[in-house]
Amino acid sequence: MEWNFLIFLLQMIGMVAVICFVYVILRKRDRGGAVIEKGIGKTEGHELQELRRMRNHSLNVPLSELTRPAQLNDIIGQEEGIKALRAALCGPNPQHVIIYGPPGVGKTCAARLVLEEAKKSVDSPFSTYSKFVEIDATCVRFDERAIADPLMGSVHDPIYQGAGALGSQGVPQPKPGAVSRAHCGVLFLDEIGELHPMQMNKLLKVLEDRKVSFESAYYSKDNRSIPAYIHDIFQNGLPADFRLVGATTRQPEELPPALRSRCMELYFMPLGQPELARIAAGAAERIGYGIRPGALRLCAMYAASGRDAVNIIQLASGAAYSERRHEIQEPDIRWVARTCNYALRQPFHIRESPDAGICAGLAVTGVGQGAVIEIECVATPAAKGNGKLVISGVVEEEELELRGRRLRRKSTARSSIENVIGALKKRLDIDCSDYDIHINIPGGVPMDGPSAGAALAVAVVSAVTGKAPVQKIALTGEISIHGDILPVGGVREKVNAAIEAGAQLIVIPSENYEEAYAAMHARIEPVTDIQQVIRLAFDLQRHHITEKTEVLGAAPTN
Repeated sequence: MEWNFLIFLLQMIGMVAVICFVYVILRKRDRGGAVIEKGIGKTEGHELQELRRMRNHSLNVPLSELTRPAQLNDIIGQEEGIKALRAALCGPNPQHVIIYGPPGVGKTCAARLVLEEAKKSVDSPFSTYSKFVEIDATCVRFDERAIADPLMGSVHDPIYQGAGALGSQGVPQPKPGAVSRAHCGVLFLDEIGELHPMQMNKLLKVLEDRKVSFESAYYSKDNRSIPAYIHDIFQNGLPADFRLVGATTRQPEELPPALRSRCMELYFMPLGQPELARIAAGAAERIGYGIRPGALRLCAMYAASGRDAVNIIQLASGAAYSERRHEIQEPDIRWVARTCNYALRQPFHIRESPDAGICAGLAVTGVGQGAVIEIECVATPAAKGNGKLVISGVVEEEELELRGRRLRRKSTARSSIENVIGALKKRLDIDCSDYDIHINIPGGVPMDGPSAGAALAVAVVSAVTGKAPVQKIALTGEISIHGDILPVGGVREKVNAAIEAGAQLIVIPSENYEEAYAAMHARIEPVTDIQQVIRLAFDLQRHHITEKTEVLGAAPTN
């Protein structure tokens, strides 16, 4: 009996000891957790205070942000491009759009403001909830294993760090990308020409399906622990019904044809010096500085874009401030240009007094801006049929890559000159082989392309006859070997450049003529053959010229 009581007592003591031990362990854990939570609370409070302090202090607004257009009328020099963008996005059936143009001309601002205008339209599918999601294609980094993709979205599988509570249950979690965040709105993809080919193909698929499809080895439609919305995403895709607005500084032929075929293509033009001067004047006004007219013109001559004009004014105003002045002067602009290495863009002006053998032709630069080029020609009589042709300032030959083969051919510029010589003999009986002819395109940048044919014809005829063309004439148009004037590209840009250079008579191919040209500040004449070109260039009264003597006897009107 005594032994049974002793065993029972020992058992009770053991149970109490175990209970006390468990209680002490739990108590320590609670206290430790409380200490940790208290420490975390202190840290969070300090960080939150620091974050609020940072948000309560800021610098003033940069001039580039102050000058950002707040309405479409504030975008200078892009009236035609904005009209086209409105037509593409503000109607009942908005389209995908690609905007071509140099940097700093307002492509992003125009797209953002046009969406705001479209939201106000009764017939537009855009609503007040439509978002403008902007992303730069040069910064869209993705993982080929689909771990991360800021454009298309990705799946956070359970094996990845930070998968959370769902991950611990083996649930894959789809993460939306920019295409889904832009649902029912606009996805603005800047520098779309820089997008990786793999991403471009994925984007085309999304544009076609208007949704994003996700896959994961961890997904099973029979897994009941997966929430219903994740089942829905994996089975039906994530909605991505948006309108794409892509912007690029590249040429259209550099973009994939599959993308171009799905989009309307619009063009924002490079800014001329009058537009750049307006931007510079507005920037100076916003920061409270006056600017002299000479400084304004100088700023427009140094600036290549609207951003350049604003930056020049910003630094020039700093120079004026250091000297306690409230007016920007010419020396301030020159100092900025010298310090920041801005190149002076001296505007070309067509000669006031025409000279024999010299004619103004029209071209388009690589950035889509019109340009006026001066063509020089000297013709010296030679032994009959033994004349020589010398050409300088043009591309002589060009190489082509075709199906793995490298081909070399005569350039279109040189071919254009040879076509002119053939057409002059056939249509005007002017045999250039009787003359030593030297044609030069000054400027240091070789000319290429066939569109200078009309201007070359006038320069050659003027050199051979010794007659100067009419005053302030500029021409563009390709000439066939039979003397026909063929259509060319970039005529509107060429016409604007010619007017800015002071042209009074502009000759263009008939197939390029538009009714809007009648309202421009110059006489614009459409032509179909070389005879019309010569008649206009030398102010001949007869509509048709059949002999060289008719050209030789023509007295120019200056």
